[in-house]
Amino acid sequence: MLLKRPPADAFQAFTLFSPAHGVLFALQRLPGKRPAAWTPLDLFDEVSLELESSNEGRTWFVREARIRQRHDAIGRSYDALRFACAFAALVARNPGPGESRAQLGDLLHTALAAFGSSSRPDIVFFKSLYRFARDEGYPVQQQWLATLPAAERTGATALLNRPLSTQTAPAAEVGRLQQRLEEYLRGHTEVLLE
Repeated sequence: MLLKRPPADAFQAFTLFSPAHGVLFALQRLPGKRPAAWTPLDLFDEVSLELESSNEGRTWFVREARIRQRHDAIGRSYDALRFACAFAALVARNPGPGESRAQLGDLLHTALAAFGSSSRPDIVFFKSLYRFARDEGYPVQQQWLATLPAAERTGATALLNRPLSTQTAPAAEVGRLQQRLEEYLRGHTEVLLE
């Protein structure tokens, strides 16, 4: 579940990502009287859905939903929520071609788990953004990383290659590198950041 809009009338609207089908817009009917067994879908949930469409796949309706994994720990930190929302919106805008969507699904799963468990969501976002661009075939290592000044390249390499649990980079440095990466993506790729 990438994006969730406030309920309107009798439906809850979602933007979903499926490795098999890409980005989908779906509506879930809200029951008039909420039965005890009914569990509403939430942002970042990984779900198995049975969908149907009456307009050739432009809008899907949830017939049945089963939650496979909840990433509710993300909501316990404002920064984790902010960065996770930014990454989910990036995926919603850039679902990639069919052959790369399984890899993107794996990245999304890994990133959401890290946003929920790490105390450094800024680094999770930076690493996820870099991996997203690399997996889409952009030469971020050869073109972006290689052209950074030596000190920034050393810092970026450490952020990208070291485990999250050992990271100690100041937030300002991570923010600077993220901004440099986003500038590169805007100027040299077709990735839609906004």
